[in-house]
Amino acid sequence: MLQVVPLRYGVAFKKAFRDVEVFRAFVADVLGIEIEISEVREEFTYPDPVGKARTEYDLFAEDERHRIIVEVQHVKEADFYDRFLYYHLVSLVEQVSGYREYRLARTVYTVVVLTSVPRDGTARFGVAASDMDLTDDEGRRLGIYGHRLVFLNARRASERMAPGVRKWLELIEDTLDGAVEEERYEDEIRRRVIGAIRTERITPEELARVKDEAAWEAAKQEARKEGIEEGVEEGIEKGIEKGRKEIARRMLEEGMPVEQIALLTGLSAGEIAGT
Repeated sequence: MLQVVPLRYGVAFKKAFRDVEVFRAFVADVLGIEIEISEVREEFTYPDPVGKARTEYDLFAEDERHRIIVEVQHVKEADFYDRFLYYHLVSLVEQVSGYREYRLARTVYTVVVLTSVPRDGTARFGVAASDMDLTDDEGRRLGIYGHRLVFLNARRASERMAPGVRKWLELIEDTLDGAVEEERYEDEIRRRVIGAIRTERITPEELARVKDEAAWEAAKQEARKEGIEEGVEEGIEKGIEKGRKEIARRMLEEGMPVEQIALLTGLSAGEIAGT
């Protein structure tokens, strides 16, 4: 087994997929388009702000026809889907700012790679996509807009999806435990991905960033756990309180004196009266 840094960490994912040939192959398999690029930019932001919330893209590349954005996400926030829709729309709107007319010179594709299943259970899919194309009254697509927002879930690879997509998701998922069987991957592109994230090829600076990401994940999970535990305790207390008041109400209906009810339930006279 070959030891690697899991691709759930942005440091590792960006290190592997900033390789132009890897990026082009990934885009070809996932989006079905060929792109001509000379570089893949990391943590990219537009020079001029678009909207009030600043956007920074994990990986960004574009040619004369396409603008491609790739994001990797392991820990999801409550606004997960809305956030990436916003990222996608910003890359559309930004194109208009430089023109006198409303013209989108590049088709925008935003690909979000999930390496864990969202807690709300909404990602019961391997691949999910949203586009902005028009359909007529007979249900025919008109091919007006090609922009697409795609979510890939490495935890849900299946035989039903396109083989090209599945092999990427299986590779990403295979790295998540920190070790891969290198002999499983015979093609050059996937071997380049594995080679980029081998633990012995990670620089001290990159390792420090991985540790920071891991610490942040652990802190958020611990905070979530504490929040759940506090919520359970609070729920138990509320349940007990509700039960005591229900018992007091029934005692009142049976004609039992308030003083005796208070003694048995621990409620005050005012709380008993309010039942």
